[in-house]
Amino acid sequence: MPDTLESTPAGMFSRWNHSAGKRAFDLVCAGSLLLLISPLLLVVALAVKCTTDGPIFFRHHRVGKNGSLFDVLKFRTMSANPQQAGPNVTRSGDPRITSVGKLLRKWKLDELPQLINVVRGEMSLVGPRPDAPQYIRELSPQQKQVLMLSPGITGAASLRYRDEETVLSRVPANDLEHFYCTELLPAKVRLDTDYAHRANFLTDFILLLRTGAAIFR
Repeated sequence: MPDTLESTPAGMFSRWNHSAGKRAFDLVCAGSLLLLISPLLLVVALAVKCTTDGPIFFRHHRVGKNGSLFDVLKFRTMSANPQQAGPNVTRSGDPRITSVGKLLRKWKLDELPQLINVVRGEMSLVGPRPDAPQYIRELSPQQKQVLMLSPGITGAASLRYRDEETVLSRVPANDLEHFYCTELLPAKVRLDTDYAHRANFLTDFILLLRTGAAIFR
């Protein structure tokens, strides 16, 4: 996606976003968590495999740092080949979501395989959520500056819109993707870029703690 970025001052965002310290923090935390929760990952994988047909993992092209494409990893929470039955945007009550998938989404367990994306260097623990190319194309050149940041498992916008599927459930089905591209995604970009201006180790650490607390709320 060579046309996604404009020339932007290198100091637009906090240096922490591009630092070796942030990368080291990601590697240590993501690697340690993968080892610590490996039994849980196995249980979730078996639950997905034994209750639905299709693959255990869901892979989808997302736009990463500097517009590069990568496959984001999740435990599959929808029926096999869900994109043949509807849009990429999902909301509460989506009939494509499986019974096990509902539990995984509630507790954010479907996101755990993205720790592998973090170890690979495709994602960070904290950053903007990676989105599909067709939605990124709808952003303005200024909004696309968010692509200067590594996408994250959680972030300022992810925390604010933790109940995004509930918000989208109030939108008519035929307006779902239009609303997401024109209202919700720009709002999320504003939150993430505002956060990136002041991000540092402490703010990232606090945001991770707040994310964990929100899951068990």
